[in-house]
Amino acid sequence: MLDLSAFEKALHALDEAIRAGGSEELKLLLTPGQYNTLRYGLVQRFEFTYELSWKFIKRWLEANLGAVYVDGVSRRELFRIAAEHRLIADVEQWMFFHKLRNLTSHTYDEETANEVCTGAELFFRQARLLRDALAARND
Repeated sequence: MLDLSAFEKALHALDEAIRAGGSEELKLLLTPGQYNTLRYGLVQRFEFTYELSWKFIKRWLEANLGAVYVDGVSRRELFRIAAEHRLIADVEQWMFFHKLRNLTSHTYDEETANEVCTGAELFFRQARLLRDALAARND
């Protein structure tokens, strides 16, 4: 049985960051530097939650299929197997999240931050669905 509490906490933190980073009221109250710091926090919470997401996918698949099916597979293949087992719905969407995560580790400019912040909202909805699927199949 997987302990999903770390995933739950990460989702909660990401939700808070999305709400704060997308708040126009907050943007008006903060200096541009403060607001950018807040947005970079959102990027970091996205990174962390994405990493937990794929690792929980892998753990569930290892526990339910066996490590031999997931050890050494590409991220695309991992997501394909996860989709086959109804943990996620769309492999390409999860590859998009993977691309965003890779962008954050190579580049940290305003354009990248904006792209990741926008993608983080879509990711958050899909990560919650993943959490629900994992919880439903967590025997």
